[in-house]
Amino acid sequence: MKTRILGRSGIEVSELGLGCMGLTFGYGPPANEADAIALIQKAYELGIIFFDSAEAYSQGANEAVLEKAVKSFRDKVVIATKFGFQNGDASKGVDSSPARIRAVAEASLKQLNVDVIDLFYQHRVDPSIPMEEVAGTVGDLIKEGKVRHFGLSEAGVERIRQAHAVQPVAVLQSEYSLWWREPEKEILPLMEELGIGFVPFSPLGKGFLTGTINEATEFDKNDFRNIVPRFSEKNRKSNQALVDLVKNIAVEKNATPAQISLAWLLAQKPWIVPIPGTTKMHRLQENAGAVAVELSKEDLSKIETAAAIIEIHGARYPQHLQERVGK
Repeated sequence: MKTRILGRSGIEVSELGLGCMGLTFGYGPPANEADAIALIQKAYELGIIFFDSAEAYSQGANEAVLEKAVKSFRDKVVIATKFGFQNGDASKGVDSSPARIRAVAEASLKQLNVDVIDLFYQHRVDPSIPMEEVAGTVGDLIKEGKVRHFGLSEAGVERIRQAHAVQPVAVLQSEYSLWWREPEKEILPLMEELGIGFVPFSPLGKGFLTGTINEATEFDKNDFRNIVPRFSEKNRKSNQALVDLVKNIAVEKNATPAQISLAWLLAQKPWIVPIPGTTKMHRLQENAGAVAVELSKEDLSKIETAAAIIEIHGARYPQHLQERVGK
C-alpha cells in the first residue's frame, strides 16, 4: 500500500482509506463491536492509515468504536470525522451553526480521545448558515489547535469557492465511481484548480459494482438502499450492463469487479483517495488488493468506450436527500 497526498494540504494518507459508517450505521444492524475493532485493526495491518467517521454515524458510537480500534497506533493514522446535522441525527436536518460546530468538535475530541481532529468535514451544506461563517468557525478551531484540516462533503462549486476564500478547503468528499460520474463535470476540474484533495465515498456504488447484487437481492429492513431509486429491483436489472462490463475487465486482469472499480478510480488522479467500507474481513482484504491492479491506458480507454454507451437508470438519492447535495 503506497501513500498519496490530498491536494496541496500536505495530508499524507494510504491510497485507499476505510469508510467506517457501515460498521454501526446505514446498512442494517451494526457489526459486533469486537468484529468491528478487528476489521479496523486488520485494515491497518494491510497498510490503510486513513479512517472516515462522523458524528451522524450513530451519534458518536462510530467514533467510539474507531477510537478503541486505533488506540495502539493512533499517532500513525489520519482520522476524519464530520459535523452538520441537528443533534447528530441526519433524519432531523442540517445544522452548521457556529455553536453546533464547536459542540460537535468537542464531542468528537472526547469520543476519539484525541487533542486534535485530523480532518473535520461539514457533512452537508446548511443553506441557512453562510459558508463564510462555517469556514471561519472551523478556521478558528484550527487556530485553537483543535482541528488540523477543513473539509467539505457533497458541496457544490459555489460553496466550495466561498469556503476556500475564508479557510482553505483541504479535502472534498463526495460520491464518485464508475456508477456515478457527475463529479467529472465541474468538481474534479475545481479540485485541480484549487489544489483540493478528493475522497470518493461509495466508490463501489454502495456495493453494486462488486457484482454480488442483482435484481433478486433483498436488503435488510434498515438498509439505506431500500429507499434509493437506483436500487429498485427494476433499476438493478437495467444497470446490470455496467456490472457485466466490470466483470469482463476483471476476468482479463485476473482481478475482482471491486478491485477493477477501485483501480479505475485510483487511475483518474493522483490526489484521489477512495474510502470503500465493509463489515466483512474478506471484502476488506479484497479491496486492499486493488492497489496491486494496474490498468493501462488501453484498459482505461476500453472501459471508457464501453461505459459511454451504457445508460444508467435511477436517481442516486430520493428527492429529500438529493436536496442536500451540491448546494
